Amino acid sequence: MNAGDVGLVLLPLLAVAAPLLARGVRPIMRVPIIVFELLLGILVGPAALGWVEPHAILEKLSDFGLAMLFFVAGSEIDFRKMAGRPVVRASIGWVLSVALGIGVGLFLAPGEGMVVIGIALSSTALGTLMPILRDARELNTPFGQVVTAVGAVGEFLPLIAISVFLSTRTTPVAAAVLLGFVLLAVLAILLARRLPHGRLHSLIRATIHTSEQFGVRFVLLLIAALVGLSVMLDLDMLLGAFVAGAIWRILMARAPRKDAEDVESKVEAIAFGFLVPIFFLYTGVNFDLAALLASPAALALVPLFLIALLVIRGSAAQLSAPPGLALRDRAALGALAATGLPIIVAVTAIGVDQDMLDTGTAAALVGAGMLSVLIYPLLGMTLRGDAQRIAGPQPADELPQGEL
Repeated sequence: MNAGDVGLVLLPLLAVAAPLLARGVRPIMRVPIIVFELLLGILVGPAALGWVEPHAILEKLSDFGLAMLFFVAGSEIDFRKMAGRPVVRASIGWVLSVALGIGVGLFLAPGEGMVVIGIALSSTALGTLMPILRDARELNTPFGQVVTAVGAVGEFLPLIAISVFLSTRTTPVAAAVLLGFVLLAVLAILLARRLPHGRLHSLIRATIHTSEQFGVRFVLLLIAALVGLSVMLDLDMLLGAFVAGAIWRILMARAPRKDAEDVESKVEAIAFGFLVPIFFLYTGVNFDLAALLASPAALALVPLFLIALLVIRGSAAQLSAPPGLALRDRAALGALAATGLPIIVAVTAIGVDQDMLDTGTAAALVGAGMLSVLIYPLLGMTLRGDAQRIAGPQPADELPQGEL
């Protein structure tokens, strides 16, 4: 069995080990599980032990994991709460971020490479932050809503920028294709809002505890359809996954709460129990540590990009901070907004494939993105304070059995 095939067995094993490690260190500090997934992937990959090599099947599963991460992010955003001031301010912040990012890129990779760097440094990993906010019971707090708005814009607008400026088509044609996709997405959202959902909800309820599992199959079809449409139109597939999540949220908005939660739990089981861990583990496996270590200049860029993420995204996020937000919470908001990885991985891969970016700079950006996931959520949630104190006592019916 070669190193590629070994990964088919070893990565699921590491996916089980990651939460055990996260829980093992929890009495000392709360470290996001993503940290362990990335580190374990690096450990078994070519950069360290060499037990796992890139593999076609693992690559496809990783792509599915990334798509599921963006689907879940899209499905958890309450667009009604974000509409108006939060989105406008977050969008202004993103424009400022991408301008500053391009300014950094101008000195490091003049030409098309500066656009790649600008997009990478303007991103926020909302899909990565969502599980962290959910685990800390912050999703529905005012602070959590601000982070969600900043993250949604910091994840969606970079996808738009990738589709327009890094497409293989000329920019006007790419913009026209993107406009066509947006119109189709808006039409789908309007239909999802207006059409009656009673039969859909009834079918989901009737099959939720049977082998038919219509709700889960419908979710996978929705993701496949919109991701497939994105790929067919030469847009980033993550755009389709994100829109699929938004449409699914609308479709289930008027469903009985228990039915919606049952389907959500099953979809999350597929996402966070299977596919998303493979994405983060495989990102670690693919991390080009050799290219980074071979170039002192590229290695020096890692802390530079890491600080740039904090300065650029952290500063832009302050535009979205509500009046009167404490200084400590502003700092926490800035740290969480500076968390970036999925978009960085995607945009640097495109940059290298299209000879816009050298492998050393790309590895430095991905390395900074990985460190941002390691450091900034931990810093942000530590600054935010104890989740139990913020959210209040946990309701008895939400406690695991044995904790009543």
